[in-house]
Amino acid sequence: MKNRITGRSAFLALLKDEGITHLFGNPGTTELPIMHALKDHPDLTYVMAMQESLVVAIADGFSRASGRLVACNVHVAPGLGNAMGSLYNAQFTGTPMILTAGQQEQGHGLMEPLLYGPLVRMAEPLVKWAVEVTRLEDLPRIVRRAAKVATTPPTGPVFISLPGDILNSEAGIELGRSTRVDTRVRPSDEALQALVSRILKAERPVIIAGDEIVKSDALQEAAALAQTLGCPAYQQSAPYGAHFLSESPCFMGALARSQPQVREVLSAYDLLIVLGADPLRMSVHSEVEPLPEGMPIVQVGLVEWDLAKNFGAEIALKADIREALRVLVPALKSKGGAPLEARAKQGIASLASKNWTARRATLVEQISKARDRTPIDPDYLTLQIVEAMPANAILVDEGLTSSRPMLALRPHRERYGYHALASGGIGWGLPASVGVSLANPGRPVVCFSGDGSAMYSIQALWTAAHHKLPLNVVIANNGGYRIIKQRLLSFHGDDNYVGMDFADPSVDFAGIARSLGLEAIRITNPADLKAELSSAFKRPGTKLIEVAVDGNV
Repeated sequence: MKNRITGRSAFLALLKDEGITHLFGNPGTTELPIMHALKDHPDLTYVMAMQESLVVAIADGFSRASGRLVACNVHVAPGLGNAMGSLYNAQFTGTPMILTAGQQEQGHGLMEPLLYGPLVRMAEPLVKWAVEVTRLEDLPRIVRRAAKVATTPPTGPVFISLPGDILNSEAGIELGRSTRVDTRVRPSDEALQALVSRILKAERPVIIAGDEIVKSDALQEAAALAQTLGCPAYQQSAPYGAHFLSESPCFMGALARSQPQVREVLSAYDLLIVLGADPLRMSVHSEVEPLPEGMPIVQVGLVEWDLAKNFGAEIALKADIREALRVLVPALKSKGGAPLEARAKQGIASLASKNWTARRATLVEQISKARDRTPIDPDYLTLQIVEAMPANAILVDEGLTSSRPMLALRPHRERYGYHALASGGIGWGLPASVGVSLANPGRPVVCFSGDGSAMYSIQALWTAAHHKLPLNVVIANNGGYRIIKQRLLSFHGDDNYVGMDFADPSVDFAGIARSLGLEAIRITNPADLKAELSSAFKRPGTKLIEVAVDGNV
């Protein structure tokens, strides 16, 4: 005989069995059945955020910092609407997420009461799968399928609408079992040999590495490929994670999102080797194509949508990056032999004066000249943050213009040590850093945010303070939307910055932080940066450090 169980308790039991340890949410009336059931599931930690976009962003940060499936719950149609910007971010990064929303009871929903909306249709454009539960007996199958779909590459969010009558009803149901699809596939022997031959044919190959390096845990293997070939390696043009080991002798840095600049960089090479990336994702329009005319491409990855999406590839292999590189590198060495080894040594030697490490030394010397500038130079602030961070700290970066040199200063040494805004939808950084910290309670986390981004999600600080997280939030206050000013001036020659300043009144970030329960510091003197940041990063608890930086364009 099947055990009788309520829908609300079955839902939580299913989440736990799928590996969920935290339920991120903001409760409303239609979610009360879930809140009622939580008392029977004390091993499931409920994390409350003060607005639904923050709920999803916190869950997104937790998943990106752990690689795990996450679950979050929002409130009917307005709550899902609030969450859509963060859901867009999660879709962009392929975050494995089960997003649910309480829905009006099925009969009541027919009457279109307050807060009712077509939740499935609202969610569908941004998720891999969206469904509403219409029978309690279907709940286990739906949750199990949602977890499987979310975690199978290309990973991504899924959505389940939970009507109140389903959560409150009771039945004898079988909860089923969890399934994960193993997609760690390698290329066939024939495909591998074709790839080896094509790479060895190139005289000047170049590697572009992307986010699948992180998901596949292939940092060491990607660096080994570059060193085997003695060729330069770049991060994809949207470098939102630790996509390559910075201190590898072959690493050159991240590609820009300027089509003419990227075209110029790539023109020196005769083969583009793309590893798990949408390699040339740009920002603003340009008449110039980023890929030099006639440049051949070979591409490997599990996200088939990104394979030859915008530029045709001579070889496109759907395979796990780490598994593919584990067979590709030995095959290259075997076929390339002594000539390849000699060429690789020569190539690595030629990169020594211009690789990431060499450029960093030059950049540090250049930035350090601004140590006495007031208002504080934002590049100098970035350098001081990097030098003050503990060795095991995780960085969440949404500094935008203020953190411009961050990728050139702080090395990637492990796959979960760096997380940045991916989609361009600002306000992600503060709540994401809360999720990153919850996923890594034994490590300090530093969030570097611009002032404009911070004001999209400032109330996320309360959740951090409530959970007493080892999180330091550094806000660069330049008094406005500096990036928009820069673009208005650059694209249109216009310096009439309407609606781009935070003045009359100015924003007191330290004051806001104190009101939300945080220790807060405000720094205006560059001479104070080193001591204040170092001290704050070493002390326990959640803190906000507001730094007044130069906002000139």
